[in-house]
Amino acid sequence: MAEVLLFHHALGLTEGVVAFADELRRAGHTVHVPDLYEGRTFDDLEAGGAYAQEVGFGVLTERGERAAEALPAELVYAGFSLGVLPAQKLAQSRAGARGALLLSACVTEGAFGRHWPEGLPVQVHAMEQDPFFVEDGDLAAARELVADAEGRELFLYPGSAHLFAERGAASFVPEATGVCVERVLGFLAGLKA
Repeated sequence: MAEVLLFHHALGLTEGVVAFADELRRAGHTVHVPDLYEGRTFDDLEAGGAYAQEVGFGVLTERGERAAEALPAELVYAGFSLGVLPAQKLAQSRAGARGALLLSACVTEGAFGRHWPEGLPVQVHAMEQDPFFVEDGDLAAARELVADAEGRELFLYPGSAHLFAERGAASFVPEATGVCVERVLGFLAGLKA
């Protein structure tokens, strides 16, 4: 079984993020879900994004790095949207990473000053017409990350919702979320010990 460090999106540590973590737990995985917003949650992306900008993306990424310090090195780093920043940085820079799961976002491989670690598996999941993912360059970054590399996969789902796996939100897409969870569970089950 895998140990996962899962970072929330710009709405904060919502019930939807916890529900996703619980799906992984039911399959026997250990999942840690730190609160980068220190108790705050938001109902819409604009407000949550404004708060993230106010706090600073660097500060939020550092909070994610601090959350990893108390945990074993052999983690799978996962993040939704904003949470991809600490997840991807840790996957690329912290020794011992077992894999990465990037949902609704992906930054360029060089954003953290290093290449993707050789042999480190990753899955990127997003909706094919998500304007944040497509227009902000995440799709291009994801395609570059997975190009011609074994163990790196990009999954695009029909639709345009950004937080498609956020249960309870208007953007929730149950069918895509179900397939995403199946793929994530397959990814975690296939990791080498």
